[in-house]
Amino acid sequence: MDQSEQSSENRNGIGRRSFVTGALATAAAGAAGGPLWGTGPAHAAPSLVSAAGRNVAVFGAGMGGLSAAHELAERGFQVTVYERRTLGGKSRSIPVPGTGTGGRQDLPGEHGFRFFPGFYQNLPHTMSRIPFGSGTVRDNLVPASLEVIAYKGKELRIPIPGDIGGALTPDAIRDYLNAALVAVSTVPLSQIQFFVSKLVAFITSGPRRRLGQWENMGFADFVKASLMSPEYRELLVHMFTASLVAAQPDKANTRTMGLMFEALIYSGLGLGPYGPPDQVLNGPSSDVWLTPWINHLTGMGVQFKVGWTATGFDYSGGRITGVRVTDPTGAAGTVTADHYVAALPVERLQPLLTTAMKAADPALARLDRLETDWMNGVMIYLKEPRPIANGHLIYAATPWALTSISQAQFWRGDFAAKYGDGTVTDCLSLDLSDWNTPGILFGKTAKQCTRPQIVQEVLAQVRSALPGGAALLPDSIVSSWFVDPAITGEGTPAVANEEPLLINTAGSWADRPAATTRIPNLFLAADYVRNSINLATMEGGNEAGRMAANAILDASGSSAAKARLFELYVPNEFRLLHDTDDARYLLGLPNKFDVFSPYWPGR
Repeated sequence: MDQSEQSSENRNGIGRRSFVTGALATAAAGAAGGPLWGTGPAHAAPSLVSAAGRNVAVFGAGMGGLSAAHELAERGFQVTVYERRTLGGKSRSIPVPGTGTGGRQDLPGEHGFRFFPGFYQNLPHTMSRIPFGSGTVRDNLVPASLEVIAYKGKELRIPIPGDIGGALTPDAIRDYLNAALVAVSTVPLSQIQFFVSKLVAFITSGPRRRLGQWENMGFADFVKASLMSPEYRELLVHMFTASLVAAQPDKANTRTMGLMFEALIYSGLGLGPYGPPDQVLNGPSSDVWLTPWINHLTGMGVQFKVGWTATGFDYSGGRITGVRVTDPTGAAGTVTADHYVAALPVERLQPLLTTAMKAADPALARLDRLETDWMNGVMIYLKEPRPIANGHLIYAATPWALTSISQAQFWRGDFAAKYGDGTVTDCLSLDLSDWNTPGILFGKTAKQCTRPQIVQEVLAQVRSALPGGAALLPDSIVSSWFVDPAITGEGTPAVANEEPLLINTAGSWADRPAATTRIPNLFLAADYVRNSINLATMEGGNEAGRMAANAILDASGSSAAKARLFELYVPNEFRLLHDTDDARYLLGLPNKFDVFSPYWPGR
């Protein structure tokens, strides 16, 4: 389902028509008929409109800021993007300085590997409008696999993609999931069936129950993790929360995790508009995506000012009158524009908000309730190719919740010929998602370890999880390594993370703002903005940028067509089930399919 514009209530599933309430969804302005931006040739740009009242200052050049700039520039707005560090935010490549010799590029590093699940829709739509060679950046996405789990020296495979073998029904989903998870044979069958029953209860839950009940329940409570076996907690609970989204299962809310499970299931079944369950780029993200994007935006007139740091807002008469900044030399000044987009991470926006701004919009005051955690990259450069899996690999039960991908198999060209000193043939790119649990080698958390210790511990955990791990990844083939430079002061009490990740705790939706604020010329474009994917992701940042752009179109009185907003797929077969469940929820009854230890609303 894609709409040009929707109210925040409808976009999050509680405004859809119900036979109980009879409430009608807000019609999406411009959704029916008329051209939609981005559906024509990728190289085409619309004619410019008047610049009066159309000057936009965007602060932050991550996913939200670049996406907002893209949508506005296509519609003739004059956009300037201010970025304190590097264009691209967490998605950028981070070359390892001084490692390239003989005309080769420096070894590629990153904040964490890129993962484009099939249920991403907004971001791929943007990528399809960025020229690259004779095609577009979207052509640089290639399918991978998301089925391999390494667990205590064994390899487990979940059948993805799958097939339910008939009509889409709750029973068919249950049978498919039971059969798939039996592949994880170390979990007792009765516990697999319990876990699946809870997932089916979520999938058949209506939007009111999702927001009113599951949003406010921790995922670990929802699946009763504390009552189950260690294998259940390791393979079905902790692996999917900590490893995939860097969230602790006792903190992550059920609605967020349920949406992720649901989207992965539908993508794995090939349902709706979704693509392959796992997609990756065929080269470093800056080379095959971000640099072409920035060049495309520059060609449309977007100006980029790197090294400029926002230090505060000037607020008067109910509006932003300017943003105080320092330039690359440290000189102070003030940026003025008609419209201001704060595309800054939540931890950087909070200190800039004044008491008066928070009073004008209480949603801004609630930002300090949001929580972040750490999910950062570690790269191991290898002298021999090691395509351990043909996609992303989850190392279940590792204390640091590790996941990895072997990059060279997906990248175009000869890795050794393009990068480093000619001896490096592969990069095992890992995400380290739990920085607070002691490891198996030094008995320290990742925060307590030095950089070399982090690498040694990561290798030890990977080897312990993989079948024949010690022989597969011996020290003799390790050429060098790289730890995300966002981590500073590691191994000391002053350890810090320059780029943490938002986590959705129970009830946090109420504390997350919309892209439009009550300050009429201030807009938000970051992954903490309420969005349909409901998770801190590149997709969520892109969607927030689109929403901010649409809000500016409204504020400026522009007649340009709105940016498309894609929502997560909802099967038509389940819509009546969802309405029926919302009726049960309003009557204080549990979900019909929540048969094992059901949860009653409000209890």
